[in-house]
Amino acid sequence: METKTAGAGRFTDFDLNAVPSPCFVIDTQKIAENLATLAAIQNKADVRILLALKAFSLWSVADMISGSLSGCCASGLWEARLARQYYGGILSTFSPAYKQSELDTLCSLSDHLIANSPAQLQNMIQIALAHQTQTGLRLNPGLVLGEVDMYDPSAPGSRLGMPLDQFERFVAKGGMADIDGLHMHSLCEQGYQPLAALVEQIRPALDMASGAFSWLNLGGGHMLTHPDYDTASLTALLTELAETYQAQIYLEPGTAIAFDAGILVGEILDVIDNDGAVAITDISATCHMPDVLEAPYRPALLGEAEAGVEVALGGPSCLAGDRIGSYQFADRPQAGQRIAFLDQAHYSMVKTTSFNGVMLPSIALWDSQADSLNIIRQFDYEDFRGRLS
Repeated sequence: METKTAGAGRFTDFDLNAVPSPCFVIDTQKIAENLATLAAIQNKADVRILLALKAFSLWSVADMISGSLSGCCASGLWEARLARQYYGGILSTFSPAYKQSELDTLCSLSDHLIANSPAQLQNMIQIALAHQTQTGLRLNPGLVLGEVDMYDPSAPGSRLGMPLDQFERFVAKGGMADIDGLHMHSLCEQGYQPLAALVEQIRPALDMASGAFSWLNLGGGHMLTHPDYDTASLTALLTELAETYQAQIYLEPGTAIAFDAGILVGEILDVIDNDGAVAITDISATCHMPDVLEAPYRPALLGEAEAGVEVALGGPSCLAGDRIGSYQFADRPQAGQRIAFLDQAHYSMVKTTSFNGVMLPSIALWDSQADSLNIIRQFDYEDFRGRLS
């Protein structure tokens, strides 16, 4: 899987020694720029854009996000609680299955509660009605569009959403009577063309259910803030969908909000030789950037040299596979030298663990325009100890 970063941007001028190591540094100016792009799309297409908390849930910038977007989408009870505590606007919640004991609270928090199956829908419907919470049903388009099967909700055998052939039978039997909207999600950090293909795939199902749903949620995975995204075609498509089906259209991007807005700063601890130079860093792929191993992908290194010494970078954990990748350095790096990986705000911060007791990265907010830096969180032993008892 290829990194999607558009480059270092203002982080080229950031002093890596100004923060503890390791540390996530989030540029609030870049967040603001991304939000401005998304707000413009909302206005032009009359679409509602929700932040996917599963990708980026740094609530210290919640006020910025709430001022630009229409709300949030949550993946379960704790994200729903976080959304209601810190963010404004609409809250849409989807989980592959819900605990019956949590449904009353989820309905009290959520504006939309989306079921993964008719059985889940029946479990929630009476509670949702009591709270005046709108209900939705997730569809599985069955169109494989992702680069990695693990991240593709439409891959064969997926547990996510009702396959289209089952949905057509569901509609024919009057199943839409209990549903306010439809939801689907098949993209992963992709541009306009995969979305267009997705829409064409689901059109027959939408036509069959036309008039029976008041909103259509096209999920996330839309790289709306990438410089190459075709926003003109997107606006035209979303406008057409809203008019054709007389439905409010929703998008749930996560990466797009924090795209290229954060780096992960680290430090080289040691350099050894084993079939070439191997540097051990205080950044761990398994603890701090698990997508590096799961996707897998090679994160871009800030200021990587075009030629020089090739160095394999890896983390401090005991996992033999805690490898980040091989990079070019102008000279052999030294212990104490700072490095940083680009585009690490989304799907890194939310996935960190303290396996092996590896230290969690600190978090810093940087206003690149004013060059002001605020370290908002540092983790200590008590955070590690408190995970278990």
